[in-house]
Amino acid sequence: MKKNIVAGNWKMHKSLDEGLKLVSEIATLVKEAPVNEVEIIIVPPFIHLTALNKLLQDNDPIQLGAQNCNEHDSGAYTGEVSAAMLKSSGVVYVIIGHSERRAYFNESDELLAAKINQVLNNGLIPIFCCGEPLSVRESNSQEDFVFTQLTNSLFHLSKESFGKVVIAYEPIWAIGTGVTASAAQAQEMHKAIRNHLASHFGQEAAGNCSILYGGSCKPSNAKELFALNDVDGGLIGGASLNGTDFVDIIRSF
Repeated sequence: MKKNIVAGNWKMHKSLDEGLKLVSEIATLVKEAPVNEVEIIIVPPFIHLTALNKLLQDNDPIQLGAQNCNEHDSGAYTGEVSAAMLKSSGVVYVIIGHSERRAYFNESDELLAAKINQVLNNGLIPIFCCGEPLSVRESNSQEDFVFTQLTNSLFHLSKESFGKVVIAYEPIWAIGTGVTASAAQAQEMHKAIRNHLASHFGQEAAGNCSILYGGSCKPSNAKELFALNDVDGGLIGGASLNGTDFVDIIRSF
């Protein structure tokens, strides 16, 4: 069933000591005033995972996520991390297809489909990212662009497997720019994504899919965004690096 989710993607930030301090702060704030019916996910760099897993064992509301995984089971892939390794480190969620992975590491839709398979085959939950750059938005072809991403990377899945996938919509023009899609723009795209998913997997499966907003979500706009019918939470970047801001976003529900 659909969940309210707030996931903090740290990207390439925070030393191990800084990460432990930040998560301790977040856990304390959440304990002081528990948040009901929101799945909280911390997505740090790989090197933090084992230590944070130990730290969070007594903090059930907070789950661990990873920022990426390799498409292979194992092998001679220096510098890569497998889904099985992530699971052994306490990871529950894995981000697949973040716009930065697509742009800087040339990850194709076909590669991302293989990564989705790896995540699901290892009993983990993929957070699949989709979204358009500014040029596509300006040409008013954002729906076709995002639909192609979804079709190419997810439509090979069975309905049962798709039921385990979380979607994150990233308007790339609003990531790290301070620009946020308006509430109307966010709702329009989230609804369009849900309808496209329904065209293949059916209305029930699409209705049960959590679709997160991932474009400069912060305490000042989270409440308005999370109140939208088809926005089920956020994939948070910069604001997740501050404990108070991140928990304020969580409490926006």
